[in-house]
Amino acid sequence: MAEIAGERVQKGAAIVDHEHKVLPDYQAEEGQSAYIFMHTVPFEGSVGLVNMLTCTRIRRKGFDTHLILYGPGSLMAAATRGYPNVGDEAFPGNQSYNKQLQTIMDEGGHVYACRFSAAALYGMREIDMMPGVQPINPRDVLDFTIQAHREHALVLNTWTV
Repeated sequence: MAEIAGERVQKGAAIVDHEHKVLPDYQAEEGQSAYIFMHTVPFEGSVGLVNMLTCTRIRRKGFDTHLILYGPGSLMAAATRGYPNVGDEAFPGNQSYNKQLQTIMDEGGHVYACRFSAAALYGMREIDMMPGVQPINPRDVLDFTIQAHREHALVLNTWTV
């Protein structure tokens, strides 16, 4: 068996330099917008939650932030999540999507969810979406893209299959 050299890391110890940044901590300029488009399956990897955390960070940098959930991403806005009862956290992180979406909205971000993918693909009604989430027509996804282009906005797109 190979012998391990060095001392065991203790809880709370830093193993990387988490203070050094290469770039300045950019903030939004007056009137700047950001559009984050997410077409991803909830709980099928970290991309959905990571992008919601990024969306929150963008909002905190001062951008007028718009999160557009479409395809399976519309399921992230489900207000009916939980087990054994709605709102219960069946396992650690079970409510993470709802909590992060609520944080985005509480901090002034706008959240939209495609009513086509919600209803036609997943049987989720508009009333089943979290309060504050704006249901949109599937054609609005393209129009949000055009609007973002016209505003010269920051745009992030995530697709997972």
